[in-house]
Amino acid sequence: MSGSSGAAPVDALEQALHAARALVLADLVAGGVAEADVVSLVEDSVAHRRWWVNEWPDGLPYLAGLVAQDVQDALLERYGRWPLCPVCGAGDPHALDVQPELGPDPHWVCGKAGVRVAAVGGLSRVPGHGVGGSGASPA
Repeated sequence: MSGSSGAAPVDALEQALHAARALVLADLVAGGVAEADVVSLVEDSVAHRRWWVNEWPDGLPYLAGLVAQDVQDALLERYGRWPLCPVCGAGDPHALDVQPELGPDPHWVCGKAGVRVAAVGGLSRVPGHGVGGSGASPA
């Protein structure tokens, strides 16, 4: 049955999941923490969010931010804070937050300084963020 109306939502879902995966992996690579076990955390989140968006299709635009938050939470439990804030040079190291927590166009934000640091997927373009600046270390 070509042309069935069920094909388009599945395609949109898979495209959104692939985009979310790519954005989060780009940030992990930028921080030098894209080891196999960390990439597995991304895959776990993508699998969970596939189920989640099937239950709530209106959540499709929120996938990138949610996958980023899922991976950030999983990394905190296993390795430590990620990604570390490259904006604040003094004081205790702290992680960036994803804003909005549930919304489209997610960004990494320093809650302490109140500044937008980068779009999710864009940490490689941030001065001071890169290998060694991630906070998490799967070693």
